[in-house]
Amino acid sequence: MRICFVTEGTFNDFSDGFEGEPPDVVCFGFQALGKVSYERELKGETSLFEDVALLSKEQKNVVLCGCYTDARGVKRKSVVVAERGRILGVADMVNRLDGGEYRGGANVKIFDTAAGKLGIVVAEDLYFPKVIETLSVCGAEVAIAVFEELSESLEQTLMRAQAFLYGIPVCVCAFGYAQAADIGGKLGFSSPRSPCLYDLKREQEYHLVETRRRGFYKKKKGTF
Repeated sequence: MRICFVTEGTFNDFSDGFEGEPPDVVCFGFQALGKVSYERELKGETSLFEDVALLSKEQKNVVLCGCYTDARGVKRKSVVVAERGRILGVADMVNRLDGGEYRGGANVKIFDTAAGKLGIVVAEDLYFPKVIETLSVCGAEVAIAVFEELSESLEQTLMRAQAFLYGIPVCVCAFGYAQAADIGGKLGFSSPRSPCLYDLKREQEYHLVETRRRGFYKKKKGTF
């Protein structure tokens, strides 16, 4: 799976597409679209989601783009996903920190695309291991996190740890930087360039894990 990360500039700056053979997935950070009003999109006053769909049609691939959505005053951090001219859906950040400005969404999402099953991690959801664990259990082949601005090492540590613990590669596309970890927890890719390309190796490793714990008590039934 060849992924192109666009970590700087607006969506229009990339409107001409990628030179050479198009990648399987193009991932934009939050800076690309900025704020998106659902109401204005439905009225035809803006066409930001349509632009994302058109790029995916022209490139014949999957396009992910971070944005700040506004549904009649309810603001969320989101990622819109399009494939070959069609909007597949919008994934929202599900965890809200300390009553912040952006509300939490309903659930995590996996999109079954021609490039593979893409699990989407939105912004600070990267800090909650249950998100990537859920994506892994539900069959995602890769977790792609669209983040805002990285700290010195925290997000990279979490990315590598969760890739190792839950057995799926984890990629992070943030402002000014992109990185990825393999299922062994090793840093497989990192770059400050924009755009930058990464050839993701698909790996699936399964192990039988057994634990001994209390609970699940059932009283034995008597004989008849």
